[in-house]
Amino acid sequence: MTALHISLIQTDLVWENISENLKQLEEKINRVPNGTHLVVLPEMFSTGFSMQPERLAETMQGTTIEWMKRMAATKKTIVTGSMIITENNHFYNRLIWMLPNGQMGKYDKRHCFAYAGENEHYTPGNSRLIASVNGWKINLQICYDLRFPVWAHQQSTHPPEYDVMLYVANWPEKRIHAWKSLLVARAIENQCYVIGVNRVGVDGNGIAHSGDSMAINPMGEIIWHESGHEAIGNIVLDAIFLQEVRAKFPFLADADTFTIHHA
Repeated sequence: MTALHISLIQTDLVWENISENLKQLEEKINRVPNGTHLVVLPEMFSTGFSMQPERLAETMQGTTIEWMKRMAATKKTIVTGSMIITENNHFYNRLIWMLPNGQMGKYDKRHCFAYAGENEHYTPGNSRLIASVNGWKINLQICYDLRFPVWAHQQSTHPPEYDVMLYVANWPEKRIHAWKSLLVARAIENQCYVIGVNRVGVDGNGIAHSGDSMAINPMGEIIWHESGHEAIGNIVLDAIFLQEVRAKFPFLADADTFTIHHA
């Protein structure tokens, strides 16, 4: 493992306007420093958190996927964020992990947000995606997944299953205390870095978002945090610090073993 350079894009989103969002995000990605290993976009970065997948869903060969391929290749970086995908007559809130060579991973949001009716429009996923970059293993999750610690928890502790947990979100300002508190909790309980990238601005349903995107170290200490405005955070994760924390405080060795059974 070497130092991991990540750029977090905390941005407003144009409601249900794919072309305008891609245009604005391209300008922001082009401002990311060269040498960045990973660029993180919010949940449903091309549309906002819309319950209109019938109108907005794209295929895995669609405009936004091709845009992600072009951005990853042009900037020579991994690009990740979630979008609305249609596949096999289902709709998914799908996180795409796009490599510069055009290869990709995918994670379908496990916990659909029933409070907003997401479960009525989208099919939940049933498997996690742990990606690798520069020797780091990254557990990729989406927004509401944050409220469910079992789904996030290290399932292997020798060695730990992952080193970074990453959440992309459209988390409302009125419940932002939960967002900030749970991100810190995930870092402490899993002895990992946690990255949370949330949108700002008011969406098409009149719901305000404050961002409060954060990067947190394995001790639960906040190393980057921006609230209330658009921002690009360029952070560096320290592999030596992670290893020292795990060696000095071997708490994961005492964790309960468990298996997740899917319904």
